[in-house]
Amino acid sequence: MRVTEETPAWVLPGEPAPVRMMNTIWADTAGVHDDLTTPAALRDWIALVNDQDAGGLDDPGLDELAEARALRDSLRRLAAVGTDDYRPAAQSPVGTVDEAVAAVNQALTHRPHTQLAVRDGQLERDNPRRASPTRTALAELAHHAIDLLTGSTAANLRACHAPGCVLYFVKTHPRREWCSEACGNRARAARHYQRIRNQRS
Repeated sequence: MRVTEETPAWVLPGEPAPVRMMNTIWADTAGVHDDLTTPAALRDWIALVNDQDAGGLDDPGLDELAEARALRDSLRRLAAVGTDDYRPAAQSPVGTVDEAVAAVNQALTHRPHTQLAVRDGQLERDNPRRASPTRTALAELAHHAIDLLTGSTAANLRACHAPGCVLYFVKTHPRREWCSEACGNRARAARHYQRIRNQRS
């Protein structure tokens, strides 16, 4: 991923794409924010994660934006279950795990794949019609999400419990506790402040 001066500071470029998709929901002192509010925002996010020039991509349709948000919210729901994440601000609008799984599987249906076909008694490769670039990107993301949620890294998926944070991250170092250094600093400051209050009580 290409990080520029315009890249938001909360973007965690070292995280896998499914985690970065989950983290399009983020928080600051003003509240919880959603970075996937327009087709152009989705186009820019796909370009950023895939290190592409957004100018060369078409804007997704509103239906594709809705599918992307449903996939994102479903991944957040599954991550919350996998990490025992009960942070109120991190809660997903997806009601059940079954609904979340169905959304991931629906996205996978747009993943290009070669099939075997018989035509005029001959075996041939059949390449089904490709989905839109947006749906293809979302399908690849869903595929990587399955690996993230069920593979060897699943045990390292974490919710960041720094004050006010709603992000997820993959723990890559035994001592890593937070999604970013900024969150680590906030958490340490909050603990220090609480110790001082306890001593004065």
